[in-house]
Amino acid sequence: MSNPSTLTTSLQKAGMRVTPQRVAICELLANSHEHPTAAMIYEELKPRFSSLSLATVYNTLDALVTLGAVNVLGHAGDDTVHYDADTEPHVNLACISCSRIIDIPSEHVTHLDAEITAASGYKLLGARVLYYGLCPECQKKQIEITRN
Repeated sequence: MSNPSTLTTSLQKAGMRVTPQRVAICELLANSHEHPTAAMIYEELKPRFSSLSLATVYNTLDALVTLGAVNVLGHAGDDTVHYDADTEPHVNLACISCSRIIDIPSEHVTHLDAEITAASGYKLLGARVLYYGLCPECQKKQIEITRN
């Protein structure tokens, strides 16, 4: 997982101004295990930064993604893009009911990278593994609904 200073340094090296709002975005991303959306970040930070715009959040996220400091994840049943500051190889599991995304460390991802490189000749720059399903809590809710 990235730390806030790594993310802000990435922005600085790309020539972007490191404003208090951008530092807060980086801190939230680096410290979140929720894989937030741009709207979630905006809603969380707006009370602290009245001048913060959703465009600033999107522009900062786009820059971090372009720099390879943050990964974009597909939607988790909510038709919204989520962001992940953990760029190390791992698996993401997305619940299509509650939209929660969790990380699962897996050595298999690293082995898969090597297998794909050997089979294709590609120099891999990164990968995102995102599985969809129902989390244990939503499975329980579904069973309760079915019983009633």
